[in-house]
Amino acid sequence: MALRCDLIIRDATLFDGTGAPRSTGDLGITGERIVALGDLGGATADREVVATGKALAPGFIDSHTHDDRAVLCGPGCLACKSSQGVTTVVVGNCGVSLAPMRVAPGERPIPPLDLVAEGGTAFDSFGDYAEAVRRHPAAVNTYAFVGHQTLRYRVMGNDVLRPARDGEIARMRDLVAAALAEGASGFSTGLYYKPNMHATTEEVIAVAEPLRAAGAMYVTHMRDEADRVCASIEETLKIGRRVGVPVHISHHKCSMPENYGRSVQTLALIEAAATMQEVAFDMYPYPAGSTVLMPDRLREDCRVIITWSVPHPEMTGKDLAEVARGWNTDIRAAAERLTPAGAITFQMDEEDVRRIMAHPLSIIGSDGIPHDAHPHPRLWGTFPRVLGLYVRQLGLLSLEDAIHKMTGRTAALFGMVDRGVLRPGAYADLVLFDPHRVIDRATFEEPLLESEGIEQVWTNGVPIWIGGRGLTGATPGRLIRRHRGD
Repeated sequence: MALRCDLIIRDATLFDGTGAPRSTGDLGITGERIVALGDLGGATADREVVATGKALAPGFIDSHTHDDRAVLCGPGCLACKSSQGVTTVVVGNCGVSLAPMRVAPGERPIPPLDLVAEGGTAFDSFGDYAEAVRRHPAAVNTYAFVGHQTLRYRVMGNDVLRPARDGEIARMRDLVAAALAEGASGFSTGLYYKPNMHATTEEVIAVAEPLRAAGAMYVTHMRDEADRVCASIEETLKIGRRVGVPVHISHHKCSMPENYGRSVQTLALIEAAATMQEVAFDMYPYPAGSTVLMPDRLREDCRVIITWSVPHPEMTGKDLAEVARGWNTDIRAAAERLTPAGAITFQMDEEDVRRIMAHPLSIIGSDGIPHDAHPHPRLWGTFPRVLGLYVRQLGLLSLEDAIHKMTGRTAALFGMVDRGVLRPGAYADLVLFDPHRVIDRATFEEPLLESEGIEQVWTNGVPIWIGGRGLTGATPGRLIRRHRGD
């Protein structure tokens, strides 16, 4: 009997997500799974897509996001991801997770928790958040960490600018264990930020202890990415060794002009450690970062764009230096008047960006912040930018290698079973794109522009994006979790 599928995509250039050479062929889907690859000339389907000259790859996995709240508010909130071929987002990064967190209506959580939470946030447990994802599915899959900054806020209230006491550490450790049992895949820290920087290395190790038994992972925005970047890598590696789990460094970079070029040193350090323990890192393809505005960390030699401001929303999208001149003050005084606020900071060197991207241990993550009024262009452009600029125009990576970093390698590192690859039995998370045309359009001046060249996107076998038409409105996403490696 001839094979019958729900959908056959015919004559596509297939990139299987493993880094293996491309091939030309067909792909058949039944339900939420891929059922066949190759020459399916004898097979029939309810629907067919002719993909001659187009690339078909696993759906991109955004390894670093702050989409915790965005995945709960319908497909429109994540058009920024669906439009660039993303089918899975990793949330709960930088120590900031939406659960377990409770914020009273009308109140604002302390920065950087306000990147994802708002007044009225009420998740007493990670299980509550997991249930919300189930009841209000997104267009994309969600993979989640529980954040140390969130736990400190939950246990210590606003009194977080100090090391935690033994009893507080024990309560946080219990909350980590509960979150892992309820669907979280690991534990993240944001030791760079004030609520978390007061945590000692020993506190992190103690709170992270449940990761070992759960087969989970440790992810960190390290304590420093500038002068003390190497010491911060060493701390990260130490935590991984002591807890006995894989470690993942978030958005690896070397910040500030005096540290430009140090990626030669940091990558060598990470590469040497990888021979003795599991370690990897993600990165975004831009020489500028974005987070909450921190006046005490500003420098005159690094451009800053305001992404939002509570007291002065009219300054959104403007350069901080311009704002300071208009107010006849310096940038730090201006920043104090703007806060709470967000910012884009031009703090990295393009050569470091390319070196880090090309390294075999890297994967791709946007670090986009979906609730910013004037977001970093990485929110809308990260993955097409890699494919269009760094692959097609600059030749930094082959298309096979770039897709591998966005799909199969990420899935393997994060323990996502049957994701990130094209093979029979894998979930039909797919992106069809034009390799000759795909490119980002979002800029620092106009950050909300859709990318070009993404033709169709499917999550779990369901179409979520069609080029020229936009979102389909479907919400087939689900919470997925790390598979233990044993």
